Parts: sequence; C-alpha cells; structure tokens
Amino acid sequence: MHRKRAVLVIVTSLLASTAQVRAEDDDVAAGQNTFVIRCSECHDITAGVAKIGPTLKGVVGRTAGTVPDFPYSDAMKAAGFAWTEEQLTAYLVSPKTVVPKNKMNFNGIKRPGEIEPLVAYLMVAGAP
Repeated sequence: MHRKRAVLVIVTSLLASTAQVRAEDDDVAAGQNTFVIRCSECHDITAGVAKIGPTLKGVVGRTAGTVPDFPYSDAMKAAGFAWTEEQLTAYLVSPKTVVPKNKMNFNGIKRPGEIEPLVAYLMVAGAP
C-alpha cells in the first residue's frame, strides 16, 4: 500500500511540474508577443544590435545605462541599479517614474497581464 502511495505522490508531483513548465512556456511565448508588438520597433534581443534603444540581450543583471557605445541619457547612466525582475517590472509600468528624465519615449505598459510575461521573456531570451 505504501508503494502505491509513493508512486501516486511521484506521478502527481511530475504532473504538477509539467503543468508549471507549460505555464512558464506560455508566459514566455506571451511575453515574446508583447515584445514584438510593443518593444521591437526600438529594441532588439540580439547581442550587439542596437536600434533606437539598446540591445536587451543580457539586460537581466546588467547595470542600467551601461551597454557600450550606446548614447544613454545622463539620467539612465546615473540610475545606478541593476536590471532585476522587480526593477524591469517597475520600469515597464512607468519608465519616467523609475528613471526621471530618461529619454525613452514610452509611457509604460498598463494592460493587466502583459508585464509578467514580458519580463519572463526578457529573463529567458535576454539572458546573457
């Protein structure tokens, strides 16, 4: 009887893990879609490719305003923080609140459900 219970616990755990991975994959796919619609005109996710904005490859963990040869605003250069999940979330909601006088011409993402998947995408696709 204990063996059946142990197998049931293992199978249940594996199914829960699989469901979590699928949910995370769905978040990343939704985030990629948001990136294409809202960000890709000005940003690329490829290392070394800058557009109007800097590359977002390697953004997670990078200190704000430090992509070499990108002409950041003085405000972004002086921001002094590293891009974490929390920092990206706050910035994407209200860039001018997080870094006043930055030159990114974007008012933020206000639609519920768009921020978390976008940050998930940046954490995966933007990883160094």
